[in-house]
Amino acid sequence: MTHLTKHLWINGQWTETQTYYELHAPYDRQLIANIAKADASHVQVAIDGAHRAASVMRARPAYERAAILAKVALLLQARREEMARLCAMEAGKPIRAARAEIDRTITTYQFAAEEAKRIYGETIPMDAAPGGSNRLGMTWREPLGIVVAITPFNFPFNLVAHKLGPAFAAGNTVVLKPANQTPLSALAIAELFDEAGLPAGALHVLTGSGRELSDELLRDERVRKVTFTGSPEVGKAIKSKAGLRKVTLELGSNSALIIEPDTNIPNIIERCVDGAFAYAGQVCISLQRIYVHEHVYDEFCERFIAQTAQLRVGDPLEEETDISTMIHTHEVDRIEEWVQEAIAQGARIGCGGQRDGSAWEPTVLLDVTPEMSVSCKETFAPVVSIVKYRELDDAIALTNDSAYGLNIGIYTSNIDRAFYAARALEAGAVIINDIPTFRLDHMPYGGVKDSGYGREGVKYAVEEMTELKFVSIRLNT
Repeated sequence: MTHLTKHLWINGQWTETQTYYELHAPYDRQLIANIAKADASHVQVAIDGAHRAASVMRARPAYERAAILAKVALLLQARREEMARLCAMEAGKPIRAARAEIDRTITTYQFAAEEAKRIYGETIPMDAAPGGSNRLGMTWREPLGIVVAITPFNFPFNLVAHKLGPAFAAGNTVVLKPANQTPLSALAIAELFDEAGLPAGALHVLTGSGRELSDELLRDERVRKVTFTGSPEVGKAIKSKAGLRKVTLELGSNSALIIEPDTNIPNIIERCVDGAFAYAGQVCISLQRIYVHEHVYDEFCERFIAQTAQLRVGDPLEEETDISTMIHTHEVDRIEEWVQEAIAQGARIGCGGQRDGSAWEPTVLLDVTPEMSVSCKETFAPVVSIVKYRELDDAIALTNDSAYGLNIGIYTSNIDRAFYAARALEAGAVIINDIPTFRLDHMPYGGVKDSGYGREGVKYAVEEMTELKFVSIRLNT
């Protein structure tokens, strides 16, 4: 295979660097490309360029910003299979899941194009207060300027879209730092935006070490917002350095699902297995903890384990593959340690529990207790725990006994119990009669506790990427 050499994307052109790193496919370690490593000087050039382009973007009318985003969606649709294979290769994502990600990414940019035309203000009834008579009041939203976006490996197209789409819809410029393992997708999107007519300097893509670049990206006060998806530890560090600047943080989770005794178990098994093991569990809202009522526990476990055993582990580029490699071998080492620790503490393996080359077998754990790492931490791996409960309040307490609170699911046909749980559960979203892995790209998305700060979902991200301005006019009388 002939590998590529990819440079930085700065000020609308490719920029070479002194050093490059080798990018290998997670599945077979084949060399894919040599990727440029940015340094502090490149960060400064990118921010300077983004600052100059900010006035250009601010002046662009909404319909032009919308047209650019809509064209990117069309260009991405035309190259769907090419981009899906790129995603499968560099991220190790099974090709069917990669195609689904490209489809979601197209939808996200379409939503962003629509939201560019829907950035509304409101009128304020000034005469509602003494002294407000003969005055008009109104609000509107203005772009912030420079947005720094830092994205992870697990959804290299769609999570980038959730940063770029709202930012450009709002009239901002972006300096993007993609994950080390998935730079090619970000660079491919930069080319599409260039083809779609995005002004030079409105988007910069800096590849290389996030650890080496993050301080430089935050040091310049012209950066008005940081939007980050990644680990809680890095997110907290970013927030501490951001000061009064806006921050959106999408962090970790150990998402839970509660299954009440009135649930039709056969109808939900395939959905639950998909939520637990899609993309090897490397999803922020992957189903990690399942709390099943004692009356249906045995049936659920039997059916869930049987369905899990049918999953095929293999090459991400093969159509039949359900689960492929994890992103790095050290992640396989970590989850092996956590599973062995759980077994030593009394957990049982329902199925799986072994390495499979560079992958980890889809694994079901039983008799798990809350203090085990596979329960209280984010596994980010194809490992799920099934735990029996007696009363709904017990399941709610177990679910809430977590440092995280992103998405939580509950299956029940009792509407009163569904809304009782929805009010009691500590999470950014409660998904009734579906798995917590459910997400559409226009819904508000974000967590509480260590799961994050702020909200994504295109409309909500646009709001967080703008500044609200109030204007009052005193009328002549």
